[in-house]
Amino acid sequence: MQVWLKMSAAALGRGIDVGEIDPIDLADVYLKAAADHPLSHRIYARLTSDRAKAEAKAASARAKSGQRLSPLDGVPVSWKDLFDTAGIATEAGTALLKDRVPTTDAKVLRVATSMGTVCIGKTHMSELAFSGLGYNPITETSPCVHDADAVSGGSSSGAAASVAYNIAPLAIGSDTGGSVRVPSVWNDLVGLKTTSGRISLSGVVPLVKSFDTVGPLARTVEDAALALGILEGTNGPDLRGATLEGTHFAVLTTLALDDVEDQPLAAFNGAVDRLKAAGAKITLIEAPEIIEAISHAGPLFPGEAYGMWRGVIEANPDVMFAQVLGRFRAGADFSAPDYVAAWETLHKLRAIWDARIAGYDAVLTPSCAIMPPKIADLAADEAYYVERNLKALRNTRIGNLMGSCALTLPTGAPSCGITLTTLPMQEERLLRLGAAAEAALA
Repeated sequence: MQVWLKMSAAALGRGIDVGEIDPIDLADVYLKAAADHPLSHRIYARLTSDRAKAEAKAASARAKSGQRLSPLDGVPVSWKDLFDTAGIATEAGTALLKDRVPTTDAKVLRVATSMGTVCIGKTHMSELAFSGLGYNPITETSPCVHDADAVSGGSSSGAAASVAYNIAPLAIGSDTGGSVRVPSVWNDLVGLKTTSGRISLSGVVPLVKSFDTVGPLARTVEDAALALGILEGTNGPDLRGATLEGTHFAVLTTLALDDVEDQPLAAFNGAVDRLKAAGAKITLIEAPEIIEAISHAGPLFPGEAYGMWRGVIEANPDVMFAQVLGRFRAGADFSAPDYVAAWETLHKLRAIWDARIAGYDAVLTPSCAIMPPKIADLAADEAYYVERNLKALRNTRIGNLMGSCALTLPTGAPSCGITLTTLPMQEERLLRLGAAAEAALA
């Protein structure tokens, strides 16, 4: 049974389907592994053992009667601690929400549960999801799989660690500026940033509703595709026959390649070469609209975030991590006209970007420009924390600002990824490209 801890979610689902794996046993194995893991307290905010066992029992009965609800029926899933869980604390990594217990599940969790998945626990995260590093001195800082003394990336920090440390086969997180992709990169996982508006945010603790998205952190592209299915109540996109033959990728040179550290840059260049060898055509492109879009991020991100949380924050600011508090309060520097004007400009820039990339199958970028920093260094130097956080999110934020969907894949080099970005609402095509790219990069 210990081999189950390293299997893909899809493989576990197939094992259940043919009767080789009982969901009850599977849940028990993962619950025990999580409870016994020496770093579990830094990964899980809380295990949902009673719920998991009840859901696994129901999944077992369905499997035995040939009535499985989806390919992942009976498979355990961890959930970032900003998805509401009925009767179970949901605190979003902040003391501002300590002991907050919702009465109903988030809509996306209800959908996933209706597809038979087993909620195994709630994972730690950056405070209110407002950091790309995953450093959280208020609750816990999750470890990077390659170095427990380094951050795992944020804000879906525990989500990534739960899969990377083999105490969940699949995790669900959120992405506002890179919060699914950065931790996926640093823990050698596949991370899908979905298009804003595609998956319901009802019952999800918000950061910036205009940019918040829900997405999986997974071991394989197949798992990410099946996860998209369970989040939407489908079986997910068909990946069969995916190929890179005849594809045309654009490598974005504007901003995305600036000051990339040696390891991520070498890994990216090597990955692009392998995609080319597998049949893809590669073209370098510039996109100056990206620079202008990022210049408007202030009103759009901190402005909306502080507008959402100002009352709660200012009622009890002393319980917050100072760096996150400062990011929220920066939103006070922008007016309502600033916010409206920024959105008007961004809509125009998105149209330019969409037209620019429409002729390519996907745009390629290094997923993250830096390697995961040490926790002690972030704790000791506020300026270093700010600089690393901005640099960690720089490349991922392009996809959020431009309204795209994006998929990060491991390159084979530890904590280094390559991202494929496409037009909005093209997740099915993106995942097929990702499956073909994954094979080329293996």
